[in-house]
Amino acid sequence: MIKDYNSKIKSNLFMSLNKDGSYTGFIKVQLKLVRPVSVPEAKKPTCNHERKGAVRSQQVKRRTSFYLPKDASKHLHLSSRTPASEVIQALLRKFTVLDNPRKFALFQRTEKDGQVCMRRLSDDEEPLKLRLLSGPCEKILNFILKENETGEVNWDAFSMPELQNFLRILKREEEEHMRQIVQRYARCRQQMQEALASRTPG
Repeated sequence: MIKDYNSKIKSNLFMSLNKDGSYTGFIKVQLKLVRPVSVPEAKKPTCNHERKGAVRSQQVKRRTSFYLPKDASKHLHLSSRTPASEVIQALLRKFTVLDNPRKFALFQRTEKDGQVCMRRLSDDEEPLKLRLLSGPCEKILNFILKENETGEVNWDAFSMPELQNFLRILKREEEEHMRQIVQRYARCRQQMQEALASRTPG
């Protein structure tokens, strides 16, 4: 199966068989995140006193939140024994995301005969095995990292700075939405007034 898989590869992202029967290879994961993520704050000490303070408090990570680029993706080199939970952790490390890995889930997107199906992988499923079984074509199967939605958002899983940042984002979005609504109704009102003014009474 590995030889057949490698014969269909159009890049150098081959799979390799190990002596213990396991194998290694690559999977590509797309990030489709709706909410912002937390990353380390890019701030360097400017004097010796600050540097000493930074050493003493290095266990306390300052963080900031931002939206990852839409449809960002990453190739990961992993083993056939690497579970989905470790794939999520590796992705978060690649993007220096500080959020709890339990906030995210790995999904398998498959397409067959024009039908698209999304399935959440369990923590112990092994993505590289799925990749081998389906072949290298990403249209047939690809992997997507999304928020771990279970219906209601578990706000207790977020830190206080994250919640405060979400509130600020929510306020900005609300203000922008209200501004657009006011503008739309103002245009509509103006058009109706112009229509009335252009008509001759009687």
